[in-house]
Amino acid sequence: MKTAIVGIGNLLMQDDGLGIHAIQRLQRDYHFPEYVELIDGGTMGLDLLPFIEGNERVLFIDAINLGKDPGTMGILEGDDIPAFFSKKISVHQVGLPDMLCAANLMGITPSEMCLVGMQPKSLATCAELSDVISDRFDHLIQQILNRLSDWQIVIRAKTCTV
Repeated sequence: MKTAIVGIGNLLMQDDGLGIHAIQRLQRDYHFPEYVELIDGGTMGLDLLPFIEGNERVLFIDAINLGKDPGTMGILEGDDIPAFFSKKISVHQVGLPDMLCAANLMGITPSEMCLVGMQPKSLATCAELSDVISDRFDHLIQQILNRLSDWQIVIRAKTCTV
């Protein structure tokens, strides 16, 4: 099944860059089948629609507000992932819920979706993850790999050769 793994966020806003850092780690450390595409979705908002269209499954990785302690993991499936249009003061504020709502309206929502994320600690201007998120980052990667395994996607770790 055609699958996309989409990292979302802004690398310049500390923990908001979580999804992009995760995509970079997955690209660096693992081999994926050719039917799996890893996408740096950055802050593309509605421009991500063509990247999810035609995929049967999409796994999103993002910093998510769970209203819990920083570093708390969250995994949302299917309709539990928020999909709504919200009031914006700028077109640069279009996020995952807006994009999923548009996908629903267009009839291009993937049949299976999962959002894996973590409660951020800081959204300050900084290119590095906060200490709390950095300490739990390997756990995030493992949760992503577990979800892909549940989807029967075989991933191989890259080996280091000298």
